[in-house]
Amino acid sequence: MKFNKALLLLSFAASALTANAQTADPNPSKYDQHKVFGPLFYQQNGNQFRTAGGAPSAKYWQNRADYKINVVLDTAKHRVTGSVNINYTNNSPDGLPFLWLQLDQNIYREDSRGQATSLVTGGRFANKSYTNGDEIKGVYIIQNGKAEKADYIVNDTRMQIRLKDSLKANGKKIAIKIDYGFDIPQYGTDRMGRINTKNGWIYEVAQWYPRMEVYDDISGWNTIPYMGASEFYLEYGDIDYTITAPANLVVTGSGSLLNPTEVLTATVQKRLADARNSDKTVTIRDAADIASKTSYPNKPSLTWHFLCKNTRDVAWAASKAFVWDAARINLPSGKKALAQSVYPVEVMGQDAWSRSTEYVKNCIELYSKEWFEFTYPVATNVGGIVGGMEYPGIVFCDWKSKAGDLWEVTNHEFGHNWFPMIVGSNERKYAWMDEGFNTFINKVDTKVFNNGEYYVKQDVQREAAAMFAPEADPIMSTPDVIQNDYLGFAAYEKPALGLKILREQILGEERFDYAFKTYIKRWAFKHPTPWDFFHSMDNAAGEDLSWFWNEWFMGTMSLDQSVKAIDYVDNDPAKGSLITIENLGEMALPVTAQIKEENGKVSIVKLPAEIWQRGGTWTFLNKTTSKIMMVTLDPDHALPDTNPENNSLSGLDIDKNVTAASVIKSYLNAIGGADKVKALKDLTITSSAAFQGTQIQLVNKYKADNMFDFNLTAPAYNNFILLRVKGAGDSVSIVQQNTPVNAPAEYRHILTNRFGFFPELDYGKSGYVLTLDSRLHDVSGSLAYLILITHPDGTKVKAYFDRQTGLKLKQVNDAANASPTEYSDYREVAGVKIPYDAKTAILGYAVEFKVNNAEANTGLKDADFK
Repeated sequence: MKFNKALLLLSFAASALTANAQTADPNPSKYDQHKVFGPLFYQQNGNQFRTAGGAPSAKYWQNRADYKINVVLDTAKHRVTGSVNINYTNNSPDGLPFLWLQLDQNIYREDSRGQATSLVTGGRFANKSYTNGDEIKGVYIIQNGKAEKADYIVNDTRMQIRLKDSLKANGKKIAIKIDYGFDIPQYGTDRMGRINTKNGWIYEVAQWYPRMEVYDDISGWNTIPYMGASEFYLEYGDIDYTITAPANLVVTGSGSLLNPTEVLTATVQKRLADARNSDKTVTIRDAADIASKTSYPNKPSLTWHFLCKNTRDVAWAASKAFVWDAARINLPSGKKALAQSVYPVEVMGQDAWSRSTEYVKNCIELYSKEWFEFTYPVATNVGGIVGGMEYPGIVFCDWKSKAGDLWEVTNHEFGHNWFPMIVGSNERKYAWMDEGFNTFINKVDTKVFNNGEYYVKQDVQREAAAMFAPEADPIMSTPDVIQNDYLGFAAYEKPALGLKILREQILGEERFDYAFKTYIKRWAFKHPTPWDFFHSMDNAAGEDLSWFWNEWFMGTMSLDQSVKAIDYVDNDPAKGSLITIENLGEMALPVTAQIKEENGKVSIVKLPAEIWQRGGTWTFLNKTTSKIMMVTLDPDHALPDTNPENNSLSGLDIDKNVTAASVIKSYLNAIGGADKVKALKDLTITSSAAFQGTQIQLVNKYKADNMFDFNLTAPAYNNFILLRVKGAGDSVSIVQQNTPVNAPAEYRHILTNRFGFFPELDYGKSGYVLTLDSRLHDVSGSLAYLILITHPDGTKVKAYFDRQTGLKLKQVNDAANASPTEYSDYREVAGVKIPYDAKTAILGYAVEFKVNNAEANTGLKDADFK
């Protein structure tokens, strides 16, 4: 499932306003090597079912569930009714006196546990309306062709069938029939639902039949209720299903369509045949076909028959509003599959869903080549109400997604066909084993797709403060326990980053890829645990990674590497240097140090994580031949260092004539001079950024005497106002999430300081205190002076200015979790240089704002800022 970017954006405002109200704490060393490199991380050896090497053993078993489902879609009542026959095989060594099934539609009941545990303020998994859930009409045990009523109870999203005689072990089978029905919710916790378009309703139907809970060798029956955030844990089998619906609807679902000649016209069949032989997208049903009564068989209703083999689930979609296109998927073995998309005419276009099938085809071909071959005959992308949700061979994506956002959600949801569709982990307990693994392969894929069309290099340092915040949850937490606003990190981004660091910084691509592919192959269509993954990676890569699994997945340790000192052998730079580094955080990771010398030489030193085994300080020898200008740790920002301010140390002294005041004066001169800045009457700067595939826009308006208007919106969401802050003197107004909110009096000066008009003009006034740091700093490869500015109200700001050009390179509020902003690409506007590029972070996700337009002295009125 794709983590909801819209919700992240909507919650940005609160963090933007409150970050300045905090003060930074001192940062003494927290490192203890015994906690990281303890010898007792693995508490269990292998057993008869799972080897110590992380593979299924010869006696590994798992149960099987085969389904035959027949339902009718009533479009007048928005209702599904029918029956499911389940053939369940008990391959375990245990007799089973009762069986447990999932009834996930019951989450939509008003009295559900999921509703009871939803926040009053709502959220992604809170119900917006209620249904009666799964309405069970009858439950039967089938023996010798006869149906006998079963003894069963329903508790929230679970059903227990109590057997008269235990289902015997080692391959014995039982047949169950359940008659049921349910109303399709309009909003189904962003996993299913329906939306009305100009050409009719689009139905996206999932969790739509009673499904067997998993009985495994770890927990026995896995009966965690479905409450929204946690997803699913399911048995594998063959699922044969039919959907009877009005004839003018197109129905698409997981697996193969078995009766195309009964439900498709000859024209549509011909177009599909063309698509199966085309690497270019072929239109199967266009806008004109929607209104044509000849585009479907002339019958009142049709029954669509699908079969999906060796699958854990199936889902389907139906609508008369669908346009439909498709193309061939080429798999490494030479086999072929079909990529297809169905979506309403409202979202056609090359910047939107008309490229969907291209995205589907490419991501599946890339994943198949890199990791494991795609196993389903068809891959279908459905444009509808669901923001992003995955099922075997079919995914539901937001119909309003465009360009990079559509690639991202499509790529993510189809990545789930590897995790957890092929590798069947327990999503109810370990969200990171599907969301995290999938997010990792998404990033590998995006870098390759169409020569990196949507690839943006990750700035891990910029994301570290939020990802490793003090209130963070451990990755190894059940999804329903993780804080709502941290789920995107704990389940998605942080485990993905861990794998990226393993691949690029610890093991190297070749060793990592071999080990990861070994894990996938071993556990394809099986049920691994986290320990199976850990053991499998250790053994296949040939590395004891227990220290890494411990620090990254089990707790909330964070990283803070620092350069402590630069010394020279015999006090002679020509004889080499001794560089001392410190580990101030709890986490140990490898070190990459960049050393720049006065003679122009630049060298890179790489040190393994094992240097931290005996303590938090390490000194290494480097064969420098001249005085060191700067030592910088992690110059590529590949590690999540939560305090990058101490990552660099200069061996050069600051000229005694340089003062804080002279640095500020040099800056004002560099941008055109204080007189030209003061001559500006107003300034309007419009910039945009890509936030995980979604475009956001920032319009900054300034007027002399500290009037400002900061307006951050999401154009794709009808210009939704994420945060707007306007100020003129003591008057401040705030709008967040399109809603006006009160501006607390204590925030007014803080906001003026943050959003004001060239605050450097005020730094010479009474009440301001400027302090020049005693050392030079590295900002993206440039040597910079650091000035600590204390405002009259106590607000503290760190500003970095280029030693050579005088331009401001970076600024950060001296507050816990505050995101620094780096500036570059200065260009002249009305005689004053302003940065056209600003790199920062929103909720821990790196973004880069680029200026689209800048205008000065346009006659903005005072009233515009009130």
